[in-house]
Amino acid sequence: MTSAISNEPVPSQAENSAAKRKVALNSMLAAAAMTVLKLVTGLMSGSLGVLSDAAHSGLDMVGATLTFFSVRVSDLPADEDHTYGHGKIENLSSFGEVILMAVSSGWIIWEAVERTLHHSVELRHSVWPVLVVVSSIGVDWWRSRQLLKVAKQTNSPALATDAFHFASDIWSSLAVLAGLAASWVGMRFGIPILRYADPLAAVVVSLMILRLTVRLGHEAVSALMDQIPAETRHQIMNEVERVPGVLAVEQARVRRSGAGYFADLTVALPRRFTFEHTGELVRATTEAVRRTLPTADVVIHTVPREARAESVFDRVRAVAARNNVSVHDLSVQSLHGRLRVEQHLELDETLSLMAAHEFVTALEAEILRDAPEIDSVLTHIESEPATIEQPEEMVEEDRKIEYALRAAAHLFPEIVDVHEIKVGRAGEHTSLSCHCTLPDELTMQRVHVVITALEDRFKLACPEVQRVTIHPEPVTDNLR
Repeated sequence: MTSAISNEPVPSQAENSAAKRKVALNSMLAAAAMTVLKLVTGLMSGSLGVLSDAAHSGLDMVGATLTFFSVRVSDLPADEDHTYGHGKIENLSSFGEVILMAVSSGWIIWEAVERTLHHSVELRHSVWPVLVVVSSIGVDWWRSRQLLKVAKQTNSPALATDAFHFASDIWSSLAVLAGLAASWVGMRFGIPILRYADPLAAVVVSLMILRLTVRLGHEAVSALMDQIPAETRHQIMNEVERVPGVLAVEQARVRRSGAGYFADLTVALPRRFTFEHTGELVRATTEAVRRTLPTADVVIHTVPREARAESVFDRVRAVAARNNVSVHDLSVQSLHGRLRVEQHLELDETLSLMAAHEFVTALEAEILRDAPEIDSVLTHIESEPATIEQPEEMVEEDRKIEYALRAAAHLFPEIVDVHEIKVGRAGEHTSLSCHCTLPDELTMQRVHVVITALEDRFKLACPEVQRVTIHPEPVTDNLR
């Protein structure tokens, strides 16, 4: 599906609503004028063809009136009783117009058969019926073009139905003209069979109305039954499945309400994704849907699923995420073909040892169920801070801690320097944080080894420091 970039300003919702009401009102007034004119001319001339066209125009007037009021209501915002808005009123208006057209067509066909079989009406030929029908063709052409223009601009099904309806009126009017012409030729040249031309023209008009009625009725019922083309749904699913990170579209439901669409999709995402990443994917999938349906109201439901290429590490992290805890320093060892997992797990510092142990035991059992290739799990339980510390002022002992850190750092050739050293004290707890500069090309695996070794060496010199936080950074970044 391609789209062209246009510099033309996009009309606002208020401008679209005003345009819809204006063109619907003009159409209603024009239909009323043509109905009165055709009815008077048909009664004066006795032409069933003109009278049938007058009935058709009367239906146009009723339909245009329904359209006028439906477009006024359809643009009202959603409320507590209509949470999806009022757009369906346009589809309901189209269905009501279809019923009127079917009733009128049946009456005209019945009257035509009655005149043909039981009694005939002598036509009073004059130029007026011809002028009225020609004028009707001009008015219908103008109305259909105006309605179609605004229907495309606002995506209104009610206006589109009226535009198609009035365009078909041109052909029915031409059939009436043909009937009048044939009747005049029959009278002028004494051809009796042509006296049936006028009722035949009325039947042709009615059959055209019925054909249009079937099509419009199918469209109206389809919209009321929330039916959309299968290719539209497939196109939406294809667009969404091309979004990086989406595993599959498990369900896609689309419904139309007036000029708007509502799309409801259930999307499978890798279960290792965080809430932040999932939120970004929801925005991306919403944009993908709107590449097919630009004005759609989109709701995306996400479900976690196991990815095809999910590793043992991903499975362990998925279990932890499902239990709303985070793991770090995760490692997997293969001993004689059997996998052993070691992990560090942070739990609420206010938990008792018994409660923490029970939680970890259940978590380890869940990991073994999700990843049967794992033989055993060893968990190091850490406390997750839940209180805000109030550091004390730096004292002389803190200077000694800083010197001890620098001395330990000099023992590692990869470490360029340590800086921004901060020692904090909260009650009986002492903590240290710093930035450590390392070569740009050092792998993260080696960085972890060096940082861990630095922590261990430092704690040998300062065992009173309970927590050490070291932030590694590359040389290039440190020189900026």
